Amino acid sequence: MQGFPILSVMLAVPAIAAIACLFLNANGARMLALAATLVDFVLGILLWTNFDIGGAQWQFVEHAPGVFGPFGWSLGIDGFALLLIMLSVFLMPICIGASWRAIDKRVPEYMGLFLLTETLMIGTFAAQDLFLFYVFFEAGLIPMYLIIGIWGGANRIYASYKFFLYTLLGSLLMFIAMLYMARTAGTTSIPALLAYDFPASVQTWLWIAFFASFAVKMPMWPVHTWLPDAHVQAPTAGSVILAGVLLKLGGYGFLRFLLPMFPEASGQLTWLIFALSAVAVIYASLVALVQSDMKKLIAYSSVAHMAIVTIGLYAFNQQGIEGAMIMMLSHGLVSGALFLCVGVIYDRLHTREIARYGGLSINMPKYAVLFLFFTMASIGLPGTSGFVAEFLSLMGTYQVSTWTALLCTTGIILGAAYMLYLYRRVAYGEIKSDEVAAMPDLSSRELWLLAPIAAVTLWMGVYPESFLAPMRKDVTILLQRVDRANPGSDSRPTAGNPALATTHAPEHQAAHGEAH
Repeated sequence: MQGFPILSVMLAVPAIAAIACLFLNANGARMLALAATLVDFVLGILLWTNFDIGGAQWQFVEHAPGVFGPFGWSLGIDGFALLLIMLSVFLMPICIGASWRAIDKRVPEYMGLFLLTETLMIGTFAAQDLFLFYVFFEAGLIPMYLIIGIWGGANRIYASYKFFLYTLLGSLLMFIAMLYMARTAGTTSIPALLAYDFPASVQTWLWIAFFASFAVKMPMWPVHTWLPDAHVQAPTAGSVILAGVLLKLGGYGFLRFLLPMFPEASGQLTWLIFALSAVAVIYASLVALVQSDMKKLIAYSSVAHMAIVTIGLYAFNQQGIEGAMIMMLSHGLVSGALFLCVGVIYDRLHTREIARYGGLSINMPKYAVLFLFFTMASIGLPGTSGFVAEFLSLMGTYQVSTWTALLCTTGIILGAAYMLYLYRRVAYGEIKSDEVAAMPDLSSRELWLLAPIAAVTLWMGVYPESFLAPMRKDVTILLQRVDRANPGSDSRPTAGNPALATTHAPEHQAAHGEAH
């Protein structure tokens, strides 16, 4: 399998299908898009099962130098990239299924754009050339911009422009930094750059340039304002893939570039990450509490959860980094499922206003059970993926900064407040109108969309080792790289004086002997 160009095939399948969709009718485009995403999912399973845990850092490497002039076609994955690619190929067939009936205009173009999005997401995670990464990373803006702008809500044009401009402007500085890095290091190979030591005086400027791009993509406070608008206006499947995968491009950038390539700058600016993340957790949670739109509430919860990712990454220890990765995976699944749950009732009543609902557990019991499960996973109930993610991230952060851990732990309490408040108003109480009373429970198609996500969320919570093992070696390599810049801690106890115990030991033994 290592000699088979599986990564190129995973890129080619949705790309070719995207073009073919444009020549088909609506039903043909739907069937082809579903088939292509399922093929990529099967290829992803082959990738997972053939990944050598504990083996070489970079696996399934493909390299064709000079294919695109100054930079080459260079692909390969480590444990981090493997997990994020699996998240992408798992969610894409679900997104196609969620759009089956909800999208009824310009269906071939819609399906083609989703398939193109899948190609670009996988390419971003698999790219091993600096500029190839940039092309995939930036090109991912285009299909999502069109999906929001064409198939979004009433205010879709404003939301799509805001999404595009925020993320594009943030990446211009990164491109300038990449040009400097390629010229200074004499290579555009990401594995080579991971081992290159840039001067400490330059690292800060390079760190800021990359941070400007990845912070917007996460998004971190205060450059998060595009996210609620994009989520509210995007179609359901657009929100799922935006929250599920596209936000993770920012977290992947922190892991792949900021920490290992600029360790000294990362150590010096840890205080900035901790401060922005703590503000984001508290601020976004409080704002979520007062939302009247379900999608906007879940969007603000995403800002709070992604802040847990950044504090975990900058804890500079194994628990923090592993917790951050599990949080990215967990958030991708749970937030995607919550947006699907909103889409289910939106398709029936055509409103996302919380006040319009109530008592859904009476006439939609299957929906109420699954919605409750994902609500609990978002809160971090033990036995779900959210618990593993929050526990590891906050435990890692506590080893570095007790105050940051304390402030961010309030996010768990506030998260329980806004998610349970949402669930109570939607699922419990009296049915408020005949329209709500007439809403049917989950169809078999909707059940098949939500059940796999629930199964993986439970799997990750009960047996997280399945997801920790593939990345453990990569976490160790990353920590070896950044250990020299490890920031000081306020939580490590001061060692006692062992000489005291040695001095008194003979006296204690003598007294003990006399007693007998």
